[in-house]
Amino acid sequence: MKILGIESSCDETALALVEDGRKVLSTNLTSQDVHTLYGGVIPEIAAREHLRMIHPLYKKTLADADMSPEDIDAIAVTQGPGLIGALLVGVSFAKGLATTLRKPLIPVNHVHAHVHGALLGIPENIRREELFPSLALVVSGGHTHLYFMNTPMQFQLLASSQDDACGECFDKVAKLLGLGYPGGAAIEALAREGDETKVVMPKMMDEKEQMAFSYSGLKTHVLYLIQKEQLPIPSQRRKDICAAFQKEAIGQIVRKLQTAHSLHPNVRSIIVSGGVAANHYFRQAVKEACPIPSYFPDQKYCSDNAAMIATYAWFRYRNSTSEQFHNLDWDAFAKYQHAAQ
Repeated sequence: MKILGIESSCDETALALVEDGRKVLSTNLTSQDVHTLYGGVIPEIAAREHLRMIHPLYKKTLADADMSPEDIDAIAVTQGPGLIGALLVGVSFAKGLATTLRKPLIPVNHVHAHVHGALLGIPENIRREELFPSLALVVSGGHTHLYFMNTPMQFQLLASSQDDACGECFDKVAKLLGLGYPGGAAIEALAREGDETKVVMPKMMDEKEQMAFSYSGLKTHVLYLIQKEQLPIPSQRRKDICAAFQKEAIGQIVRKLQTAHSLHPNVRSIIVSGGVAANHYFRQAVKEACPIPSYFPDQKYCSDNAAMIATYAWFRYRNSTSEQFHNLDWDAFAKYQHAAQ
């Protein structure tokens, strides 16, 4: 079954064709570099850029797979969460395409789809169902969620951020340090040359029984720290701050993951996804702290992409009645809805 995935939740316009939820036939993505001028994503600009790019990317995605529109078996699109104007561009395009081609349209929860993006990178000899029950993390600029998953379709939310997301905190701290936007990769690069013991960071949400994340306090601590520094901050001092911040930002996640594992000792794997999953320090910390196999996405599937949308849609289609996906009477949603698929 060949599914066309469409993703437009933030500042990446992405389309992909995926066969049977596993084989990526073609994938295309454009990032909106214009937002670097503003230090963050401007929703109105994002929507206009999606509108400009979505049709050319659709034609290129078909051409790269050497397929015609009639070869598509179903269409999948991000329903939410995200920027509502950006989402509406993708949803409207998908609904128009589904109506024209008379194909089923599968709405997808963007956060849940990230987990399935991580599954695209597992070896061919491993059946995905064998990884479950699993603990699944989605750690990105907009979300920090920890799930217990008994099957690939069951998301039991164990913990989420009470304020800032982990990736959002990385970006805000990078901005405080003058490292630009987005800031995660810049902080990781400087942290490699820093000494994480030279700067004291508070341990956030350190109570073992408390299953939640919080990053606002850590960000504020770095703000006050920088305000007390002699400006400009010396190069090595900046690297040490990055190293100490990264250690605690990741450490909080690892602590909650260990607690979740103690509560669910029967899990077979840990699946980590989202933009922060590209961080190598994060990958190593999870592997060292947890005694069960952990799986991370290929680098190209860490950030928002359409292959993960099509892959999760395949699971949804396989586990539902096909008739329900011919109903187009639904809307995009901006805020995360755990019950939404």
